[in-house]
Amino acid sequence: MTAIPFHILVEGNPAIIFASRNGIPDQVLPKLNQFLEKFWQERDTFGENADAPECLVAQIIVRFGFEICEDDYSNLRVGVKFNPTAEYLYAIGADRSVHVWVPEAAYRQDPSVGLAGCRELAGPAVVQGAIA
Repeated sequence: MTAIPFHILVEGNPAIIFASRNGIPDQVLPKLNQFLEKFWQERDTFGENADAPECLVAQIIVRFGFEICEDDYSNLRVGVKFNPTAEYLYAIGADRSVHVWVPEAAYRQDPSVGLAGCRELAGPAVVQGAIA
């Protein structure tokens, strides 16, 4: 397994999800986008969006975490502090977009600056619709 640590952030939720490996966009984005598409379909079907940020973080940890951990859950953590070793930060917006960020020197020196210390890698990958 490749030791490429990463964060997943959900707009509207202070939780910071951290996984310590398999974090390159080519590995994360296909799985994450597929997971999000299903998540949003389920939310739209039941018309429940008021608590979407809380529900999304919980389901990322349980359902998506299962996929990225490959039976070794020691590399998955949840907290409120940014990890200085993160190589990528995947930010899920309230508009259902996914932005990929790469830490720069400011983040490495003080991870508490979060996305302000990063540069966006590419434009967003959007799953249609928005959080109500």
